[in-house]
Amino acid sequence: MTLDLHNMNVCQARIRLNAALKKATSADYRLRVIHGYNLGSAIKKMVYREFADHPKVLRLETTTNPGETILVLREYY
Repeated sequence: MTLDLHNMNVCQARIRLNAALKKATSADYRLRVIHGYNLGSAIKKMVYREFADHPKVLRLETTTNPGETILVLREYY
């Protein structure tokens, strides 16, 4: 599942991310959050600050793209 947060402010991004996590089912392993990085890092900081300890999130992973973060919802077994 992918969530694109471009052109949103922090409040809008938080609402969209909460909604996406509520919709996530047991079939979803990862949530790819595209937050961008050219116009600042406020959304990225919010994702790390507020969703690292979310009950549905096991951990956060970075990628080679600084404009995205992966929220791991469950492991591949």
